[in-house]
Amino acid sequence: MPKIFDKDGFRFFFYSNEHRPIHVHVRYGNGEAVFEMENGIDLRESQSMRMNDLSKAQTLAEENRQLIVEKWNEHIG
Repeated sequence: MPKIFDKDGFRFFFYSNEHRPIHVHVRYGNGEAVFEMENGIDLRESQSMRMNDLSKAQTLAEENRQLIVEKWNEHIG
């Protein structure tokens, strides 16, 4: 499970056997969300994450989009 970065308790990562479209998993507390990264930052799914935490996760994904895509290409290709 390649980690991309941690910030403010949010952990951004991929699973080793990922598939397109480019997306990132985010864990915070007991919740997890998935954001697609190819055409903007779009929430694909979430589980047990509050709306304000989802909003913060999306902001962090937007701020770090370039890093996330670079790491995807390094690990997933």
